[in-house]
Amino acid sequence: MMQITKLGLHLPTDPRWVNLAEMDLTEILTDHAYCEQKATTSCITLIQAYPDRPELVETVSPIVSEEWAHFRLVLAEIKKRGLSLGRQRKDEYVNQLLGFQERGKPREQALLDKLLICAMIEARSCERFRLLSLYCSEEDLRGWYHKFMVSEAGHYRLFLDLAALYFGKEKTQHRWQACLDHEAAIMQNLTPRGDRMH
Repeated sequence: MMQITKLGLHLPTDPRWVNLAEMDLTEILTDHAYCEQKATTSCITLIQAYPDRPELVETVSPIVSEEWAHFRLVLAEIKKRGLSLGRQRKDEYVNQLLGFQERGKPREQALLDKLLICAMIEARSCERFRLLSLYCSEEDLRGWYHKFMVSEAGHYRLFLDLAALYFGKEKTQHRWQACLDHEAAIMQNLTPRGDRMH
């Protein structure tokens, strides 16, 4: 069973979040769909920015396909329930997380923070999917979310492994701890919202 300690996250999600999310499935499913779409786009952008990194291209390319497949799975769930995909909304969590990137770094050095931010988003998504897989009142949705949890856990590890490959384990771990601290501060100040995955 995936636990927050295994993900390295410093702060757990507020337990009220699952109850809030279940109050309006249209909202949480819509946000989930766009999170998958944005994950797809982020991976494509990484490949476009670093085509000279063959390990990155080979590792991230399958994630593009998987995230897009997830987007389609969420769309299918929305349709099955007779709901409609709503409008994309601003992701305050991710926008604040992007503030972790050190500005003005050379392209090659900027890659470390990009990989760590991708890993962080996957880790927090994994934790949220775990909560939904355990506490969602609908049994079918619990199994459905469990599959997303497993997938996100794999992506989280892949991004960290790429960072360690390119920048070494010690430097990656040092910077990862700083990223975890930054994310914890964001989580502490964000009000739990049932219409957001993050």
